[in-house]
Amino acid sequence: MGGDDQAAILVLGGGLMGLAVAHALARRGRTVQVLSRRRSEAAGFVAAGMLAPHAEGLQGPLLALGQRSLALVPDWVAAIEADSGLPCGLRPCGIVVPFATIADRDGFATAAFGEPLDRRGLERELPGLAPRWTAGLLFRQDGQIDNRRRLMRALERACSRLGVGFVEGAEVEGLDRAGDGTLQGVRLRTAVGERHTLGARQAVLACGAWSARLLPELPVFPVKGQMLSLQAPRQALGRVVFGPGTYLVPREDGLVVVGATSEPEAGFSEGLTPAGQRQLQAGLSDLLPEAAGWPPMERWWGFRPCTPDEAPLLGASPVPGLWLATGHHRNGVLLAAITAELLGASLAPGTPDPAAAAALAPFRWDRFRGQDPQPSLRQP
Repeated sequence: MGGDDQAAILVLGGGLMGLAVAHALARRGRTVQVLSRRRSEAAGFVAAGMLAPHAEGLQGPLLALGQRSLALVPDWVAAIEADSGLPCGLRPCGIVVPFATIADRDGFATAAFGEPLDRRGLERELPGLAPRWTAGLLFRQDGQIDNRRRLMRALERACSRLGVGFVEGAEVEGLDRAGDGTLQGVRLRTAVGERHTLGARQAVLACGAWSARLLPELPVFPVKGQMLSLQAPRQALGRVVFGPGTYLVPREDGLVVVGATSEPEAGFSEGLTPAGQRQLQAGLSDLLPEAAGWPPMERWWGFRPCTPDEAPLLGASPVPGLWLATGHHRNGVLLAAITAELLGASLAPGTPDPAAAAALAPFRWDRFRGQDPQPSLRQP
């Protein structure tokens, strides 16, 4: 490839967002290199994999972005599976949101997109649901993907087969800028402690909860979440259950993912906590009492990249040449497809795509200027 516009693009971060963007760019014929410190800590490995713009009750531009991404998911997954030869675990199973009262159900932000359920309907969709839940909404269009066991591995394989380069164990310590502020390269520390600079005129920042360490202007902070999984009888749970504070995501093989705590006060504090695990167990019993007796399989934790309005930072950054794909909070799996499409279009050589620019506009990094910087985290 010739010309500066065809030079290698660096993707800073090897998690779900970084891999999704790298895959999209490689499919467009670009030369891509992914720099990853420790992929196992990425939010994509610890999320439950819900595709739930309606069950989450998203609103405004974030709802529109989520709906657009949800529509892209089948073709996006098909492309990943074709490029990798591996299944991604997409399951359009629908999601049920239970409510204690009909008034709560009817007042839900996205109620118009769901099928209203009374207690009998809830029992039909979710046998064994605790009796205090008297109403619900069924969002048939929402679903899930097995991000932890399948999607991430398929994306890695797809990127490799398309020629994406990987530098593992590399921590990006800083950005090199030209006199006019534009990106010139990144400063790396390798797994063996060596430091050097890698030149680049274009890069994508997809470092998740760690993004502000590289670019302090970004209002991204970690929200720790703890999760667990259970082994249920096969077909015991056909739908995802999205309750207040707790959700249950059943895989096809009977594994049920239970999440998740929301701990913004924890910062980057690692590890499981007794309080967090008790919260999950209490939420599980409150939703589906019989599930409290299913044998536990695994427990884990991770850090969601959050912003003050819980919407991502997408598009141009304060540094010309550096693009943003971060801050997705709880909707990273849902928004991976649209993020990859929009960043791929934005980084394509030639005239900028006006449609992509319009879609990215509500998610500018500087949209919080003049606003209260304190986050307002809502519970699931």
